[in-house]
Amino acid sequence: MPQIEKSPPQPPRTSHPTEIPTEIPPELPTPPGAGPRTKKARRAAFRGDLSASAVVFLLAVPLSLGIALATGAPLQAGLVAAVVGGIVAGLLGGAPLQVSGAATGLLVVTADLVQRYGWRATCAITALAGLAQLALGALRVARATLAVSPAIVHGMLAGIGVTIALGQLHVVLGGSPDGSALDNATALPGQLAHPHTTALLIGAVTVAVLIGWGRLPGRVGRWARVLPAPLAAVLAATAVSAGAAVSRVELPSWQLPEQPVLPDASLPALAAAVLTVTLVASMESLLSAVAVDRLAAERPGAPTGRTRLNRELAGQGVANALSGLLGGLPVSGGAMRGSANVRAGAATRRATVLHGVWVLVCAGLLAGALEMIPLAALAALVMVVGVRMVSFAHIRHVQRHREFPVYAATLGGVVLLGVLQGVVTGIAVALFLALRRLTHTRITVTAEADGYRVRVSGQLTFLAVPRLTRALGQVPAHTDVVVELGGSFMDHAAYEALQSWSSAHRAHGGWVTLGGRSGRPIAEPASAHSCRPWTPWRNHHCTRPAAAPESSGSQLLGGVSAFQRHTAPLVREELARLAREGQRPRQLFLTCADSRLVTSMITSSGPGDLFTVRNVGNLMPPPGSDASCDSVGAAIEYAVEVLRVGSITVCGHSGCGAMGALLGAAAPEEAEPTSLTRWLRHGRPSLARMERIGRLGRGEVSLSGRPVSDDHERLALVNVMQQLDHLREHACVARRVAEGTLTLHGMYFHVGEAQTYVLDEATGRFCPVRGEPAPVTV
Repeated sequence: MPQIEKSPPQPPRTSHPTEIPTEIPPELPTPPGAGPRTKKARRAAFRGDLSASAVVFLLAVPLSLGIALATGAPLQAGLVAAVVGGIVAGLLGGAPLQVSGAATGLLVVTADLVQRYGWRATCAITALAGLAQLALGALRVARATLAVSPAIVHGMLAGIGVTIALGQLHVVLGGSPDGSALDNATALPGQLAHPHTTALLIGAVTVAVLIGWGRLPGRVGRWARVLPAPLAAVLAATAVSAGAAVSRVELPSWQLPEQPVLPDASLPALAAAVLTVTLVASMESLLSAVAVDRLAAERPGAPTGRTRLNRELAGQGVANALSGLLGGLPVSGGAMRGSANVRAGAATRRATVLHGVWVLVCAGLLAGALEMIPLAALAALVMVVGVRMVSFAHIRHVQRHREFPVYAATLGGVVLLGVLQGVVTGIAVALFLALRRLTHTRITVTAEADGYRVRVSGQLTFLAVPRLTRALGQVPAHTDVVVELGGSFMDHAAYEALQSWSSAHRAHGGWVTLGGRSGRPIAEPASAHSCRPWTPWRNHHCTRPAAAPESSGSQLLGGVSAFQRHTAPLVREELARLAREGQRPRQLFLTCADSRLVTSMITSSGPGDLFTVRNVGNLMPPPGSDASCDSVGAAIEYAVEVLRVGSITVCGHSGCGAMGALLGAAAPEEAEPTSLTRWLRHGRPSLARMERIGRLGRGEVSLSGRPVSDDHERLALVNVMQQLDHLREHACVARRVAEGTLTLHGMYFHVGEAQTYVLDEATGRFCPVRGEPAPVTV
């Protein structure tokens, strides 16, 4: 079962993720929304959908009321949008686990339309935008909308979030927001000087509960997380405001909606309004659908299947058209509602539809309870939503890709000019930067001891050919020249210019080498295996021979061939030294055999750095527990006594199949246990430890920065701690630790987030490892 390996010399490659089988074979996966195949699975899916629909319903009601309040629309319009989004978009959309409702991203746009044209005209614009979305879905352009730069999308959402937060802060302070973000920012000092004490207290309670609800420790925290934080915050604020003279929700008696009317505006103004609603609602829905789909795929035992984006866009269009006709707010998919739906255990689109049904029942039967909610609580809820739309993770991401000017321009344009104008500003800046990067090429010629070096920084296109030829003309004949190309693109004109000059220079007795930043020679692709060292694990077809049938064997041979051609020349000298001197690793790394866990990649290690032990579940049986486990004990003894490593690291990971098998071990055991089931018995102490921690609520294990997502992740974390305890039971390890010459470390790697956490044993907390930004080479 266990295997021992040294760090591979070739660059890392992964295969498709595989799961460790449990004792009872799992059901074949089905696409989301198609439904499980067995009666037992269908019943489990129905229970999951029912509980998820209740969770999302409790989240959607206060959020819908808050968005309606912030836009200046009738409060019932938010509930109408939630009902239509849940039932109509849930039935017709192509993202079964996405939950649609009142659009957070359209809050600023809708508020401007209500103020400018009135509510009935806004409903007409919403209906027209829905028809436009329906047409776009029929034209199958949904994938094309995702080609917009992420910096523009995140900048747009951040600008909307800033505008929302500034406006709703005035309501929390007891005032009224102005028409623009700039006016709200200007008036904020005066509002802060004279706040409404009761409204401010209600808002503070709401914000405090929203922020602290997910951080409650122990058993209290686990029970509390059953109730969504927004609902808990609104309930707390309602309780605090009991008996106080504050503005509260007022729902009019339900009646047939008034017919929408076209706004009294010019055709270009109407087209711009419809285009803005269509653009923002579509982008928010599609990006949210992709995010929810990715989140659902990370769930253990998740059904397979891809989101149908064109169908999702058409479903959103029908929902918006109907919402506008019924007097509801614009509708879009929301990552907040969708992620809550997935995390609550939704299996099919039934959860989304049921949530809409519950909102409809609530609006009809519980109107009196809703009217007890203070408006300041809803304003604080929406304000926090706006603040969270400004994501520092997105800012770091766009900064790493040198897209921050696009992000900043879009954000500033949305805040100062409006959503559509801000998006146009971001697109203009993105085009300018792309053109500048395409045309900005720096070429230098330097004399060195053994010849000349020509450095080209930037993209080498036909526009740079005149400067390139002038620079190459400075190189004397009969000399050795290295041409170092630092860009990622070279067009045909530049390639021909380089080749012509190289041929002429060689003909006159010179020597020329064309290379990249690493000094590797550059040539046109000669075969199907022309891949850079990191591409095989990103794009498996790079290592599949073109003429061979597609199979695991041909892919393996293709990868070996690519290693011999590209990587072996780079590492041959280092491996020859290691062969002469022997291995002297300083670390022992014990981790899972899961194919997604690439030790050399996550530790940035190379040949000779790590002595690695991999097995199913990264288990370290205590000494004497089972004779069949001597291979792991032998590896520990060899690393500690012979190699004299200075540290041992036990690394678990998310989505571990062994942990899933342990959690499902309540089923009756087989008459003749297999090798796998016998091996997994060594993980039972970890399972017992997790159950003990859960029962006593001592909070012995936690993640810094976010709550532990589920029992699967909690068991993986506890297992790391338990295996460290097993390590200390080995005499050689205990002796070296007591001498102070050996340290033990716990680590957890979240595959979906590509994030490593390191255990602080004093507190039982796994803390994320933060990467320092790499220097940018231009």
